[in-house]
Amino acid sequence: MTLPIAVRGAAAKSRCMFVIVRHGNTFESGEKPRRIGARTDLPLTATGVDQAAALGRHFVQKGWQFVRVLVSPLARTRQTAEAALSHFPNAPDLEFADFLKEIDHGPDENKTESEVIDRIGDHALKAWDETAQVPSDWVVDPESRMTAWRELFAANSDADGATLLVTSNGAARFALLADESLLGDAVRLGSLKLPTGGYGAIVKDDEGVLRLAEWGVRP
Repeated sequence: MTLPIAVRGAAAKSRCMFVIVRHGNTFESGEKPRRIGARTDLPLTATGVDQAAALGRHFVQKGWQFVRVLVSPLARTRQTAEAALSHFPNAPDLEFADFLKEIDHGPDENKTESEVIDRIGDHALKAWDETAQVPSDWVVDPESRMTAWRELFAANSDADGATLLVTSNGAARFALLADESLLGDAVRLGSLKLPTGGYGAIVKDDEGVLRLAEWGVRP
């Protein structure tokens, strides 16, 4: 289970911040969840929309202002961003970013958790959630994803505010693995997962050093 953490209390004070959101629920209550990835474009459920709206209200309460919004091309991430940003007047337009697209689960796509475990074993799922070790036959391309995160983190911005990134569970974790200064904080988490409708925040200080401020927070 992913637990919220607070590291150095930096999120409320930093000018440069990256807020990483996992989309809201895509399965109805009582429906058995499945491994959905890049090839399964499910919309949000009503609960998922409510989760996204709760994120928006939460960010407003924190006083965060977004100067840029990046989303994956999938419907569930677009809908999450739109519902969250509905609480922000004059919110930035959505920008599509392929590196935020969910991974491809290969032969495990759209399968239940028990079916996935039967094929690859519980140990493989644990390694994926703890260290992002890719299970056999999944299509992930970790290096290109981490390169994209590094390029984003390195980009200079003179504007106050934060960058909002709305993505999926399999893609979000590579933000934590893309920079050496974040690795220690990532290890402390125990799991790299974000809950549906949850977020993490990475801040960049005046010296350009990245710090994990929050992870696994769901309003």
